[in-house]
Amino acid sequence: MDRAEAAGSIAAPSARFGPRYRWLLLMSLMVGTIASVMSSTIVNVAIPDMSHHFALGQERAQWVSSGFMVAMTVAMLSTPWLLSRFGYRRTYVGTMTLLLIGGIAGGLAPWYPLVLAARVAEGLAAGAVQPIPAIIMLRAFEPSEQGRASGMFGMGVVLAPALGPSVGGLLVDAFGWRSIFFMVVPFCIASFILAYRYVPDAAPGGGAAQRGASLDWRGLALATGGTLCLLNGLVELHGASHLSAFVLLALAAVALVAFIAWQKRQSRTGGEPLMNLSLFGYRTYAMGTIVAFIYGTALFGSTYLLPVYMQVGLKLPASHVGTILLPAGLVLAFTIGGVGRLTRRLPTYVLVTTGLVLLTASFALMPTVGLGTPLALLVTWAIVGRVGLGFILPSLNLGAMRPLGKELIPHGASAINFLRMLGGAAGVSLCAIVLEWRIAAHGDSLANPETSAARLAAFNESFFLLAAVCALAVVAAWQLRDPPRNAAPRE
Repeated sequence: MDRAEAAGSIAAPSARFGPRYRWLLLMSLMVGTIASVMSSTIVNVAIPDMSHHFALGQERAQWVSSGFMVAMTVAMLSTPWLLSRFGYRRTYVGTMTLLLIGGIAGGLAPWYPLVLAARVAEGLAAGAVQPIPAIIMLRAFEPSEQGRASGMFGMGVVLAPALGPSVGGLLVDAFGWRSIFFMVVPFCIASFILAYRYVPDAAPGGGAAQRGASLDWRGLALATGGTLCLLNGLVELHGASHLSAFVLLALAAVALVAFIAWQKRQSRTGGEPLMNLSLFGYRTYAMGTIVAFIYGTALFGSTYLLPVYMQVGLKLPASHVGTILLPAGLVLAFTIGGVGRLTRRLPTYVLVTTGLVLLTASFALMPTVGLGTPLALLVTWAIVGRVGLGFILPSLNLGAMRPLGKELIPHGASAINFLRMLGGAAGVSLCAIVLEWRIAAHGDSLANPETSAARLAAFNESFFLLAAVCALAVVAAWQLRDPPRNAAPRE
């Protein structure tokens, strides 16, 4: 590392700010991550008013969320290249700048296509920035401090989606749907100030920027095309004709095979693969990615299913949904803070398995709620599930990536987040498909304004499906043993 790189590394600010520097660095990243998480969740509150303003149908309006999710999922794969090419500070500031531009453009947009473009820009920024905190935690913190750092970071970040919908609802009522987009502005400005003070240019713990590295555009195109075909294929399964769905899903499978083959070729020829497949030679990491994909399916699927269940199944007003879920969100934030301190005392597989068992129990117990049941029971089961998430979130990524060497950590964080988000995107469609299928099988319809026993049975069966998915993840989670750091991968 030359003198210029050394000045941008963690050594210089550490000397200036002392032992507290790494916590200041984590706080700086937390502000930007909160902005990205908030942008991904809070806009859902504005969709009804936005649909009315632009005279949109449900399908077109939904792309405000879907476009963001696709962009965020694919952008996660570019994070290692961005960090190696531009350094940590410039990458972080660049993503926050894109998020800021997207927020302002979306809030001022006179036409819906511009709103959609702004959401895609926000998704790209959110996807690129989200793997960075895990990389920092593994490179700037000692192993004994990583769990505490993960807990503190997760507690702060989770409070954003827990409180965001409630604050967003007040803003929409008071100032209209455009105000939602401007919520990221103060967070982005604060992130600029903190970044130039605390975020180093080069990687904490070594690994300078490699100015000559080139992005794997072909791999990125295959990943983007495959993701779009997968998600659109799942959406098409809702329709009467399944031919287009099967074609799109087949194209997604072809894109997956082509992507893997291209990544292997890149590695053999000395290129820079978008996803380093050698990561999956580490058994702990491979099991962690399986858990992340399945857990993402259940988590995002339940995020879709619970509000629909409360409004369509239990006939609760939409204004009650956020209030009912708020206690569970607050419990999740404080659970993460406490569990983070346990990551050095208890093995990863124990914490993750405990969380998945609680999440499974939460879904399996939802059918005990009925029209005449006190809402306190629904809140209780939601809290049980969020406690389970609190065990998983601070331990899964850190536990899966501990065996990796420093040069693989950026690739590891990028891939595991990508697979979690891909599972989440699939989970939303899966829950919607199963729910419609079971309601039709019971002889009811979502268009029916009255709640029926058949409709509640369909929701209950959908919750049992999520419970089964989580139980499947338990099998992989039990393999998350903690080998020595930098252990050699399996051949």
